[in-house]
Amino acid sequence: MSHKQTDRGGYKSNANTDEKVMMSIVRTAELFKKKMGAIFKNYGLTFSQYNVLRILDTSTNGMNTITNVSRLMLVSGANMTGVAKRMEKNGFLIRRSDAKDERITLLEITPKGRETLKNIHKGKEDHLKEFMISASLNRKEQMLAELKQISKSLG
Repeated sequence: MSHKQTDRGGYKSNANTDEKVMMSIVRTAELFKKKMGAIFKNYGLTFSQYNVLRILDTSTNGMNTITNVSRLMLVSGANMTGVAKRMEKNGFLIRRSDAKDERITLLEITPKGRETLKNIHKGKEDHLKEFMISASLNRKEQMLAELKQISKSLG
């Protein structure tokens, strides 16, 4: 038995290359979420809540509809409502109805939300470098293009 098999408890994958690539992407994403989540937790945020702040921070006037935010994050509207309520309770954003259409809920980042993003920035950047240190800028751009193409083909 090789050392590799011992480390994996005797497991040997029978997946084809396509599945191995996709599972490697998922595994890497999960490791990334775990490491980044530990940073965000220090600021009272989950990974999803951080992403809401990031989206709002780069949205026009720090605002966006709950529908757009949930679409960008690929989460259901019901789930996003719960996330937004908890974030509002903790002072990271404000929820309000659109003046033109009360059926639309707007989310707006607060000064506390912006300050939290600034505070998170250094730790986040350090972890990103750790994940991507072995890839050149050219290789990163190639990976990004390939991943975007896969996402686009899936819908």
